[in-house]
Amino acid sequence: MKKDVTVYAVAGDTQTLLAVAKAHHVPLESECENGECGSCQVQVSVLSGNTPIGVALTEKEKLVLKLAGKITARQIADAETKDLPPPWRLACQMVVRDEDIIVKF
Repeated sequence: MKKDVTVYAVAGDTQTLLAVAKAHHVPLESECENGECGSCQVQVSVLSGNTPIGVALTEKEKLVLKLAGKITARQIADAETKDLPPPWRLACQMVVRDEDIIVKF
C-alpha cells in the first residue's frame, strides 16, 4: 500500500470509517468490529480550518480509548458538552461526516 491514500465517501452516508476503509481496500487493523477490542484505533484530524463536526462517542469507544490512554476524561467531557471530537477514535464506531479528514493508523 502507498504511504498516503485518498479515499472519498458519499456525503450523508452513515458508514463507519472502518466500512469505508474496507470498501476501498485500505488494510486497517480490526478484530471484533464491534468497539470492544480497540484494534482499530486511529488518529483523526480535520483538514479544513473549520470547527470539526462533533460526533458522539459510543460508550464502548469512550471506555476502550480511555483505558488505552488515547483520550482523557477531559476530552470525553469536551466531546459531550462542546461537541469537540477527540483526536483518537475507533474506526468501527466513527461515522464518517461531510468533512475532509486525515486518518493515521
